[in-house]
Amino acid sequence: MYKRSNITFKGINKLAIPAIIAGIAEPLLSITDTAIVGNLTVNPTEALAAVGIAGSFISAMIWILAQTRSAISATISKYLGAKKLDEIATLPTQIIAINLILSGIIYVVTIFFVDAIFRLYNANGLILNYAVDYYKIRAIGLPLSLFVFSVFGVFRGLQNTYWPMVISIIGALLNIGLDFILVFGIDGFISPMNIKGAAWASVIAQAVMAILSLVLLLQKTPFKLKLSFPFNKEIKNLLALSLNLMVRALALNVALYMANAYATKYGNNYIAAQTIAFQIWLFFAFFIDGYSSVGDIVSGKLLGEKNYKKLWRLSVKLSRYSIVVSIILALLCALFYFPIGRLFSQDTLVLQSFYGIFWMVLVMQPINAIAFVFDGIFKGLGEAKTLRNLLLTATFLGFIPVLLIGDYFNLKLYAVWLAFTVWMMLRAGILVVKFRRKYLHKNT
Repeated sequence: MYKRSNITFKGINKLAIPAIIAGIAEPLLSITDTAIVGNLTVNPTEALAAVGIAGSFISAMIWILAQTRSAISATISKYLGAKKLDEIATLPTQIIAINLILSGIIYVVTIFFVDAIFRLYNANGLILNYAVDYYKIRAIGLPLSLFVFSVFGVFRGLQNTYWPMVISIIGALLNIGLDFILVFGIDGFISPMNIKGAAWASVIAQAVMAILSLVLLLQKTPFKLKLSFPFNKEIKNLLALSLNLMVRALALNVALYMANAYATKYGNNYIAAQTIAFQIWLFFAFFIDGYSSVGDIVSGKLLGEKNYKKLWRLSVKLSRYSIVVSIILALLCALFYFPIGRLFSQDTLVLQSFYGIFWMVLVMQPINAIAFVFDGIFKGLGEAKTLRNLLLTATFLGFIPVLLIGDYFNLKLYAVWLAFTVWMMLRAGILVVKFRRKYLHKNT
C-alpha cells in the first residue's frame, strides 16, 4: 500500500489528470443542464435563470457538507505517510454515516422552506416556480452526492484518483444522455419533461455513481463499510477539521449567493448571463482542482513523512502547471468567445450581458489557479483554521464591499465580477505569503 511520493512531472500528472477528469464531470453536468435548458422552446430565459438559482443553492449545500471529503483525504494521507493506516480502519464508515444523516436532515428542512429560500435570491413569478420544481427533484440526490464525495475522499487519501475518474465519467455520460432524453422526450415513448427532466437526469446519474462508489470502496480499498463503535480516535480531529472547512464553505457561498441575488435583481437577462458565466467559471475551477487535489493528496502524505523539502518543490511545480493550464483554457475560450455564448442562449439581451463580462472571467484564471492550488495544499496540511479565516476575510472585507460599491455606481454584472476578481486575489495572495513564511526556511 505504501509508496514514496513522486513529485516529478509524470508523477504529479499521473494523479492530476484523472483528478481533472473526475473534477470537471460535475460542472460539465451543470453546463449541459444550462445549455439544454437555455435552448428550450418555451420560456428559455426564465428556465435558464431558474436552473442557475436552484443549481447555485444546491452547489452551496454540497460544497458546505462535502468538506469532509478534504478532511478524510488529509487524514488518510497523513496516516498513509506515517505507515499507520490500520489505526483509522473504522474512520471512513463513521464519517460517511454522519454525512448521510446530516444531508438527510438538510434535505427535509430545505424542502419545507424552498419557496422562502429562493425568494431570498430575488426570484419570483415563473422563475420562482421553475426553481422550486427543479430543486425538489435535484435535492433528492444530495445524500447520494455526499456519499460519492466521501468515497472520493477515501480514494484520494490513498493517493488514488483513477477510480473517482472512472465513476465520474460514467456519471457524466449517463447524465448528458438522460438530459436529452428526459428534457426533450422521445416521440411516441417519453413525453418532454422540460426543466424537471434535467433534474431527474442528475438524480439518476448520482444514484448510479453512488452504487459504483460503494462497490469500488469495498473492492479496491482496505476499508470495510461496517459501522462500529466506539468512535475512532481521529473522529474529533476530523470533525473539527470538517467544521472549519464548512465555515469556510459557508463564507464562500455567501459570496455566491450575493452574486446571484444581485444579478437576479438586475433582470432576467442578467441572471441568465450570470448563470452562463458562472458555469464556465466553475468548469475552470474544477479543471484546475485536479492540481489542487494533488496538493491535497500529496501534501498530507509529505507532512506525515516530515519531508518539507519535497513539500516546497510540490508547491512550486503545481503552481507552474496550473498557471499554464489556466492560460491555455482562457486562450481557447477567447478564440471561441462568441460561439460559446450562442451555445447557451439565442436571446440577444442575454448574450449582450454575457459578452460584456466574459472577458473578466477569462482574465482572472491565472489568479484562480494559484488560489486553488494553495487551497488544496493547505487542506492536505490540515490548516483548516487558516482557510476558514481567509475566506471570511476575502468575503466580508473583499467581495461584499466591492460588490456594494459597484452596485451603488450601477455597474451591474461588472460589479459582480470585479468583486469575484478581488476575492480571488485575496485568496491567492494571502495563502502564498503564509506558505512562504511557514515552509521557506524548512526547505533549506
